[in-house]
Amino acid sequence: MLRSLPAPLRAGVAFLFVGTSTALHAAPLLALALLKAALPFASWRRRIGIWLVAIAQQWVGFNSRLIRLAGTQVHVHGDVADLQRVGWYLVVCNHQSWVDIPLLQLVFAERIPMLKFFLKRELIFVPVLGLAWWALDFPFMRRYSRAELERRPELRGKDLEATQRACAKFRELPVSVMNFVEGTRFTPAKHAQQKSPYANLLLPRAGGVAFVIQAMRPLLRTLVDVTLVYPQGRPTLYDFLAGRVRDVRVHVRRLDIPEEFGLGDYENDAAFRARVQEWMNALWRDKDARIAALMS
Repeated sequence: MLRSLPAPLRAGVAFLFVGTSTALHAAPLLALALLKAALPFASWRRRIGIWLVAIAQQWVGFNSRLIRLAGTQVHVHGDVADLQRVGWYLVVCNHQSWVDIPLLQLVFAERIPMLKFFLKRELIFVPVLGLAWWALDFPFMRRYSRAELERRPELRGKDLEATQRACAKFRELPVSVMNFVEGTRFTPAKHAQQKSPYANLLLPRAGGVAFVIQAMRPLLRTLVDVTLVYPQGRPTLYDFLAGRVRDVRVHVRRLDIPEEFGLGDYENDAAFRARVQEWMNALWRDKDARIAALMS
């Protein structure tokens, strides 16, 4: 049905479906989240946490069916058979578009625990979705620039403290912690500004990964390295809703996280920081070559 409609009308219908589904799922999410916050019993909070995840997975499932109805072909390669729904994972991925998130949710639904993202603090004000993310314990972070830290040295370490608070909640139930380590979506202008040595990627930021691994030891032992490629070019959200994203290629690699990464001090140990950064840079060199191969 959706495929037969003109692109603008198709986008409008898809937006209406997604908006309605989001509102219908957000209402019970918020009610349960408020109840969870009010209850003093850990066992009940844990049970409500399971219900919250179940509602969110229903919402993700609806969006995934809409993607398939729009005619998007998602080709998944790699280590997906080795993943399990029970456990803790750190997921890293290159970031090209707002479309990345629903596609990642489609790929990993029923394969690993629910993906949870570190979000910019400003996103809590997004209508409906901001409150839904809060209800699901998505962490809202404030990133401090180098200039801010030089002007206000007391802010150093605040990002690590915020990560530790968020990860304390992640210990309650199995979860997949999602991190776009480039920190922003790829554009040619950003690529040129950074003078990135990678043909298809921005520079990776290893600090966030190191903080999560440190905060969640010993639960977090496995990295899921995801490479997303859009052969027709990076799509906009409108392209996605209009059914113009016909082909998506996804490569998944499962890696063990080096045990020492949970024990070091990324902020204060320069040698340890260099080892983590080199590990991440090696992942990114491989990913850059993989993108070229998937595009060809």
